[in-house]
Amino acid sequence: MGAAWDNETMSGSLVQTVPIKNEFFYPHNPSRRPRHPHRLCSPLNSPPVDGNFFTFTGFRYLVSAPVPPKFTAVKATMEQFPALIGQSVSYAVLIYPGGSVNPVHIHPRSAELLFLTQGTLEVGFVDTKNTLYTQTLQQGDVFVFPKGLVHFQYNADTKNPAVAISGFGSANAGTVSLPNTLFNSSIDDSVLALSFKTDVATIQKLKAGLKG
Repeated sequence: MGAAWDNETMSGSLVQTVPIKNEFFYPHNPSRRPRHPHRLCSPLNSPPVDGNFFTFTGFRYLVSAPVPPKFTAVKATMEQFPALIGQSVSYAVLIYPGGSVNPVHIHPRSAELLFLTQGTLEVGFVDTKNTLYTQTLQQGDVFVFPKGLVHFQYNADTKNPAVAISGFGSANAGTVSLPNTLFNSSIDDSVLALSFKTDVATIQKLKAGLKG
C-alpha cells in the first residue's frame, strides 16, 4: 500500500535561508535536504521575501489572450509558483477550443475540483469497478474527479470554446496522460499488443498517430 501527500507546514516561519539555490527540489537525496523540508527556501544574499514571493502573475496574459488552437493547460504548481510548497494547493486554467479534448489522464497525488467558467463541457471518470460517471457541465457548474482515477474533459461544441479553473489538494498533483504514457514511451510493442489484444502493426499505427 502506498500513499503520498504534501509536507505539513509546522513552523510560523515559512521561508528558510539556505546557501544552495533550489535545495528543496532534492527530496530523495538526504544530504541535500534543507533542515526544515516543509519550509520554502531562499538563497543567501537574495532580496528580502515580500508579497511578491507569494503572488503568481502567470495567469494575467490569459485575460485578453486569443483562444489557443488546441487544448491548453496553464498551471500554477510548486514548479511555477514556489510559494505553494508545503501548502497542499495548486491551480490550473484549462482552455478548450471547440471540439477539443483533454485526453484521458490521472492525477496521482490529488483529487481535482473543476469549475467551468465559460461554455459547456463533457466530463467523466472511471472508478476502480470500471463504472463510468459522466456529466454535461454548464457554465458555473463544479465537478470533482477523485484522486488517482482515470478521467477526461471534452468540449463537444465545435464552434465555441470552454474555459475551466481546476483546484488541486496538492502543490504537485502530477499528470499522467495515458495515451502519451502508453504509446510515446519505450514500452515494447509486443507488450502493448498483448495488453490490448491486438497486433504490433496496430500499436505502431497508434504510436505514429500520436507523433503526428
